Amino acid sequence: MSSHKFATLRYTALRIGLFVASFAVVWALAYVHVIPLAVGASNTVWLLLLAIVISAPLSFVLLRKQRDAMSEQIAVKVDRQRERLAANAGQEDSLR
Repeated sequence: MSSHKFATLRYTALRIGLFVASFAVVWALAYVHVIPLAVGASNTVWLLLLAIVISAPLSFVLLRKQRDAMSEQIAVKVDRQRERLAANAGQEDSLR
C-alpha cells in the first residue's frame, strides 16, 4: 500500500514535469526557428498550446503505470466512502 500512498501526487507531479519538458523542447525549437513563431504577442500562447498537444499523448503512454496506481488509490477511497454511507443509512433506517 505504501507505493500507492502518494499515487495521485506522484502522477500529478510527473504530468506537470512532462508538460514543462515539452514546453522547453517546443521553446527551444521555436528559438532556433525549426517551428514557426506566432504573430506578435501570441507566441507564448502558441507555444503553450503546442506543449499541451505534445504532452497529452505522451503522458497517456508514458504514465500508464502511475495513472493505474492513482485510479486504484481513488477506487479504494470511493469504496470506503460508499461503505460508510451504507452503514449510516442502515443506522438511520433502524432508528425509524
